Amino acid sequence: MIQRIGRTQIGLTAALLLQLAVLVGCGGASTTPTGTVPAPASGSTSAATTGTTTNDPATTPALTLTGDGTATLAAGTAYSFRPTASVTAATLRYTIANKPAWATFDASTGALTGTPAAADIGTSANVTISATGATAAASLAAFTITVTPAPAATGSAALSWTPPTQNTDGSPLTNLAGYVVYYGNSPTTLGNRIQISNPGLTAYTVGSLASGTYYFAIAAYSASGAESALSNVGNKSI
Repeated sequence: MIQRIGRTQIGLTAALLLQLAVLVGCGGASTTPTGTVPAPASGSTSAATTGTTTNDPATTPALTLTGDGTATLAAGTAYSFRPTASVTAATLRYTIANKPAWATFDASTGALTGTPAAADIGTSANVTISATGATAAASLAAFTITVTPAPAATGSAALSWTPPTQNTDGSPLTNLAGYVVYYGNSPTTLGNRIQISNPGLTAYTVGSLASGTYYFAIAAYSASGAESALSNVGNKSI
């Protein structure tokens, strides 16, 4: 018989480090100028590389906007996009159409920023940023921002224990074969089982745990298959 493992012989490490594996979605889109459009003849309209432009070349240089705010990102991920203008930004006023509800728009810079939540999962289509100067205007091509569900958080729990040295009758324990880790979401229902076939181990980390509270206990077993009573139950919230 294997000695019952007392409350002081097996326990959870007091300081458990949560290890989260977070799948990060696409972040804010960057902007890359794609060129400018020469000033057209008076009264004409020209197309910018990524949008449309209307200018009066007699009074102002050509105005173009470049950049692409298209992005797919997970809920909880920050988004940031700002178009690039071909003229001094201080002389421009920006507007936006079909702005995502979770985002903030800066009319003085054209910057679109924000962090969507789980309630914002979905697609914002035909988002269009425009700029207007004293006598010129330009718009980016419409773009789409898609918010996807955040990946389920996972973590781990580090366990440690003191190996038993005696059988329940007080005789020396000479055939210890390993341990069994039991765990679950209730202290009375430890339905998950991990067998550790190494009697020399005194620590083990249970990984890939989804969000929630978990309860753990450990039993020792002998070479003949006899298993001790469970240790005290510890818990860890992920």
